[in-house]
Amino acid sequence: MTTLADLTTLRVGGPARNVVEARSERDLIDAVREADATGTPLLMLGGGSNLLVGDQGFDGVVVRDARSEISLQNDGACGGVSITATAGTPWDHLVETAVAEDWMGLEALSGIPGSTGATPVQNVGAYGQEVGDTIALVRTWDRTEERVRSFPLVALQFGYRDSLLKRSMRGEAPDGGVWHPTPRYIVLDVTFHTRMATLSAPIRYAQLAAALDVAEGERAPLTEVREAVLALRRSKGMVLDSGDHDTWSAGSFFTNPLLDEASAAALPQDAPRYAAAGGKVKTSAAWLIEHAGFSRGFAVAADARASLSTKHTLALTNRGGATAADVVALARAVQAGVAERFGIALVPEPVTVGVTLEVSGSHGRSVPRV
Repeated sequence: MTTLADLTTLRVGGPARNVVEARSERDLIDAVREADATGTPLLMLGGGSNLLVGDQGFDGVVVRDARSEISLQNDGACGGVSITATAGTPWDHLVETAVAEDWMGLEALSGIPGSTGATPVQNVGAYGQEVGDTIALVRTWDRTEERVRSFPLVALQFGYRDSLLKRSMRGEAPDGGVWHPTPRYIVLDVTFHTRMATLSAPIRYAQLAAALDVAEGERAPLTEVREAVLALRRSKGMVLDSGDHDTWSAGSFFTNPLLDEASAAALPQDAPRYAAAGGKVKTSAAWLIEHAGFSRGFAVAADARASLSTKHTLALTNRGGATAADVVALARAVQAGVAERFGIALVPEPVTVGVTLEVSGSHGRSVPRV
């Protein structure tokens, strides 16, 4: 029997009762409709890079989108270009293609694992770019209305690692229902609009600018930006490598907290602070983890099979043979330590299936998520 450990980058998770590979849009929709009609739990799975599944597995149907197609929809007279990729297309294959074809705007998102269909759900971002910067349209299957439904950029309500698509998993869909672990809206394909150029979008991340030896706001050749991003990600164990246990992870495990002004002011003076939408202040989850006393390679016990990455404290990694319970124990220890030190609850970024990650303050009081 297939296990979710075989299908996820964390390499943990118990058996899957039924796995379906959809090789066409019709196959995908039919599998989803059948699951919903029979009340069978549904897990849509792309690259398995943002998922933590419990050791008991998933007693439902796992649908894998096996489609991988990229099409150029139009090449406008002003250098604009629209590209559509099916949801199952590996994300980095799309980015690699974009750089090779001089499609500007995706280059700083190089090396991110997973599928294209997952990127708008999380509004994936890195090194100063987010997919919301270039997405024009997302076609979905609406499980409530049982029809194909398209969302233009303005309707997707992108935020920091958030979107209308993701919010349906928290009971914030228009119908108020909770869809978990698969959102109400299942991505079928994504259309990006960008420009033809050999130079990148303006570099908006200091570390990347330094690696390229340019000032923030300047541009650099697309190929050089991609190479620099891949090198930075490799240095942090964030490019998949079967021989490197630091890459046996779900990527960044916690989102950077968004604080109100009072909470941000209560942080130590040297804590990172960045202006965010809605008057919020963003700080660094990695900084909080490190300053709460958790160093690279931290594990809850000497023989623990899960630990923080030896390259980056924001990644929880499987050192070989780890279970989901091992990862959860590590995550809870880090959450509790940060809550104790700073009064901030770290919010997990991966979708969790069959596990819960709660955190309380030093006196057992719930620490609000920020």
